[in-house]
Amino acid sequence: MKKTIIYTLALFTIGLASCSKWLDIQPESEIDRSLLFTTEAGFKEALLGIYIRCSKIDLYGRELTVGTPEVLVQNYQISTADNYRYQQTKNYRYNDADFIRRKDSIWVGLYNGIVNANLILEEIDSKENLFTGDNYRLVKGESLALRGYLHFDLLRMFAPAHHVSPEAKAIPYVTSYSNRTTEMATVSGALDSVIKDLEQAKELLVEDPIRSSAYIINYPTITDTLLHTELHHSNLFLQNRRHRLNYYAVCGALARVYLYKDDKVKALENALIIINEQKFPWTNATDFLAVADDKKDRILYKELLFGWYIPTLNNSLNSNWFTESQYGMYLDDTDTQTIYETSDVNGDMRYTQWFSTASASGDFYSTVIKYRRNPLGDTFAANLHYMMAPAIRLSEIYYIAAESVFPSDPTRALAYFDEVRQHRGIGDKLQADNLGQFQTELLKEYRKEMYAEGQLFYAYKRLNAPIIGLRGEVIPVNQQLFVWPLPSDEIIYGQR
Repeated sequence: MKKTIIYTLALFTIGLASCSKWLDIQPESEIDRSLLFTTEAGFKEALLGIYIRCSKIDLYGRELTVGTPEVLVQNYQISTADNYRYQQTKNYRYNDADFIRRKDSIWVGLYNGIVNANLILEEIDSKENLFTGDNYRLVKGESLALRGYLHFDLLRMFAPAHHVSPEAKAIPYVTSYSNRTTEMATVSGALDSVIKDLEQAKELLVEDPIRSSAYIINYPTITDTLLHTELHHSNLFLQNRRHRLNYYAVCGALARVYLYKDDKVKALENALIIINEQKFPWTNATDFLAVADDKKDRILYKELLFGWYIPTLNNSLNSNWFTESQYGMYLDDTDTQTIYETSDVNGDMRYTQWFSTASASGDFYSTVIKYRRNPLGDTFAANLHYMMAPAIRLSEIYYIAAESVFPSDPTRALAYFDEVRQHRGIGDKLQADNLGQFQTELLKEYRKEMYAEGQLFYAYKRLNAPIIGLRGEVIPVNQQLFVWPLPSDEIIYGQR
């Protein structure tokens, strides 16, 4: 039987006084739509509302960063007393009721963002005259980028990898705002649609303010305008472009998608735009290693092409997550040292800065402190940067470039790897004599660099490689493990 999934309309409630009110869904109503898109401000608020929705804890605000994907790649020891539900996920019990609830909420939440991006896209062309400057192209470009980005993550969770089964049925690729049914696209077809949206977004964002030589990336607490200009545009909408899908973020997303489709030429082409333009500086070791909170950068902020702004992320990782004890999500210190290279003279800086080691009953364990941050309120300079959930890192772009060129130029590929390693305090050069060794090292580097960011699961899936646990356990390749079950027919886009 041909499987289709239908969805209802989802409209943001009018609430110009508060961005948070754009998160309230009022299904099957056309009343507010006629008011929402009568001004440029309405389009901007609708766009920002999608980012805010995606930053909630059921999506990138926790679940899709430190949550389920990280549990699936065995990145945590889990206290069963506090996190029994994630212990079931760690054992790949996809019929567990709590896993079903979480993955269905992810499906609903991402399609909610997609539906509202479509609402913007269906209105914006006829209202171009409302916009000033280049804002029409920015809003349309970001809306297309969001639609492609969110579909791609749905594809990476709920469909087979392109490398394995390109013509398998995948997900509905929704491009219209209506109550019509949307057929299931194939993996290849969905990827083509993602690429089409992202390429169009890239073209629209070619004049993105972030590309200007006057836009200098640094920390928001630095007031010297010669060092930092991200907050100094007179138009608030044009500030902090890395908090949204800017031109470089779209290039990074395209590099990621083309690699997933095994188009290494196009993946490299987009990666080199970012590498060659040198807009994003590597984080200084003095900032990463600083002891004083107002001088410290734990998340390598300047290297983020794009991240989800989540000021409450530190608070949401409460007692059931990263704690100063053997509860929640933690690692034995031997596990942490298995991930990171600690034998170098200085050792991997990520090991010392992203984990706190303590002892209990004679055993040493590590707690994740990567997202730890002083609360705002004491001073504006509580830390060097805002709290972000990383979405696309500069280092990943180097990994994509390395993977793209390895078959033809292994030396160049390893040089891309070594540049990242050098900026993390590792002096030893990587060695890989064949593709198998290279992929082994690639997965190790993903784990080191993007620990608790949700990306390693997708790398294993894309390469169709067995998952290697922290203690050497091997989880064999299994498509039932890599492909999450689709929601039931009763679950529709944006609602239950």
